[in-house]
Amino acid sequence: MPFRATHRALSAAVAAAAIAAVGLGAAAPAQAAPDPLDYVALGDSYSAGSGVLPLDPSASLLCARTTKNYPNLLADRTGADFTDVTCGGAKTEHFTTAQYPGVPPQFDALRADTDLVTLTIGGNDNNTFISAIVACGGLGVLTAGFGSPCKDTYGSSFSDDIAQKTYPALKAALNEIRARSPKAEVAILGYPWIVPAQSVPGCFLKLPIAKGDVPYLRQMQADLNRAVERAADETGATFVDMAAASEGHDACSPAGTRWIEPLLFGTNIVPVHPNAAGEAAMADRTAAVLGLR
Repeated sequence: MPFRATHRALSAAVAAAAIAAVGLGAAAPAQAAPDPLDYVALGDSYSAGSGVLPLDPSASLLCARTTKNYPNLLADRTGADFTDVTCGGAKTEHFTTAQYPGVPPQFDALRADTDLVTLTIGGNDNNTFISAIVACGGLGVLTAGFGSPCKDTYGSSFSDDIAQKTYPALKAALNEIRARSPKAEVAILGYPWIVPAQSVPGCFLKLPIAKGDVPYLRQMQADLNRAVERAADETGATFVDMAAASEGHDACSPAGTRWIEPLLFGTNIVPVHPNAAGEAAMADRTAAVLGLR
């Protein structure tokens, strides 16, 4: 075959192959997978999942942090590049000061390129949760569960501390997170209900709070959650409301239904804290609010 004819035949074959490739849709260049979220978890025992096993071997034993806390569950769900500095007993002051020897300030984990920050904080400020539960439980035992001895003794003192001390500390902490990690999505969770709206049969055996003090403690917790929500609204953070989601899952609910373990006859090694189901529910609610898969 003459060279010219051969050349024409080869050109036609190349053109036909090109047309076929266009018709079938040429494969687009592979796109690089997006970088994983740079996620930092801050907060107290409700963030650390204190009381749930297994313990996180990378954390101080004093923090009682579990690998099944809601931040770990969120990180597993999103494939995030994850740093967990949550620690049981943390107060807002421990964001900027060491909580224990070998446990540095939690804000040291924040970076300018951090993408996501979650936290639960405020319940330990002014020893609100500890003081209220211990005080009301002790007085409840003394009155055999009758009356409202805690309310009669302490009045508005717990809620006053929340308004005058905890709320400003929360707002300052959220502003500092924004300063250190300006591009991060910041989500602060409210606390799931510890007690029901009213005393229910059998609750006193598990949580020795006098009948009239159950709504008193519930109101105190509502005041704390409102302070958290207000601080979030005023600093551009996302508030993850756990109130409606946790209704009916308080410490007085039956085993298998409750998300918070009671003071007595519970399953957690740390009482009056979320169990594994509670931590999972906090992760689910946070993921839903933030639109995470």
